[in-house]
Amino acid sequence: MTLILECVVICFILLVPCVIAIANGVEQAAFLFEKDVQNRVVRMGLVTRERLNRNRRVFKLAAMTVMVAFVIWAVYGVNGARGFWQPFRQILVLAMAEGLFDRFFIDWYWVGHTKAWTIPGTEDLKPYIPRKTQIVKWAVVIIGNPIIAAVLAGLMLPFFK
Repeated sequence: MTLILECVVICFILLVPCVIAIANGVEQAAFLFEKDVQNRVVRMGLVTRERLNRNRRVFKLAAMTVMVAFVIWAVYGVNGARGFWQPFRQILVLAMAEGLFDRFFIDWYWVGHTKAWTIPGTEDLKPYIPRKTQIVKWAVVIIGNPIIAAVLAGLMLPFFK
């Protein structure tokens, strides 16, 4: 039951930076889009390249720091996981929950089927997440997440035997 709640929290941790990123206009979050969209919003004067780069750094630093800290706290502190395999499985479940939430809710539904992420003047560049990018993102979820879980469990092993 605890792990299910933690999965909901990790999804929320991903959702909040996305909401904040588009709060002052989705063009401020164009760094999350393909290069053609980024180039268009810069060319249209909606945002500067420097601002996009700054927003990208802040977004990644904040989201990743909070996610990793939460995962370590939940798996080792709350759940008391020790060794390699027990933490690996729990980290993997959390990573997969976050990845599936990102692919289905954020990418497929929110970006693909609502107007919340539409940047006026870039509609001709839709879909914002082209097939090639979708394949790469799914590969990260399916192949990358187990690797990330193994690396994190391995790094934490000396501290939580």
